[in-house]
Amino acid sequence: MIQKFFLAFIPIFVAIDPIGLVAIFTGLAASASPEQRKRQASLGIFTALCVAIGFIFLGEIIFDALGITDADFQVAGGLILLALAGRELLNLGTSDHGGSDEFGIVPLGMPLIAGPALLTALLILVDTVGLVFTLVSLLVNLGLVAAAFWNADWFTRWMGRQGLRGVSKIVALLLAAIAVSLIRRGWQGV
Repeated sequence: MIQKFFLAFIPIFVAIDPIGLVAIFTGLAASASPEQRKRQASLGIFTALCVAIGFIFLGEIIFDALGITDADFQVAGGLILLALAGRELLNLGTSDHGGSDEFGIVPLGMPLIAGPALLTALLILVDTVGLVFTLVSLLVNLGLVAAAFWNADWFTRWMGRQGLRGVSKIVALLLAAIAVSLIRRGWQGV
């Protein structure tokens, strides 16, 4: 049981990247009051939970309706993850993720927390370790995200912005490796 939990927990943890999200969250919430930060963090986590659970239960139905196979989604998801990881590793794209005090649903909840990495991982994990372990691992990871957001100021002081960026780069490298694995497995139809 513990092994199945960790088989689900680790890919979801890497896909969500709670530590990397702290750096993004602090940037998004820079001008927000503490109450507004907590409200937007809660809204983002709730949005991610709804999107993730909806995708777990409706993803396969949508695939069937569109004629998409799990292998197709693995390759597509892997390519997207590889692009996202490459963008993070190479510092491509804009560093401005927002700029208003309303960032909880978009971009925080979707696509930063519940992005392509998480959605791809969830569909694959439901097939490999089962629905219960996937849901429990998702809830535990979202709990870690909530704890990270609630303690974002402490994390930033403890690790520093450079430390958070360094950890985020390591997680992006792991995400790239997962992306390549998804593409390989999808290509082979595994």
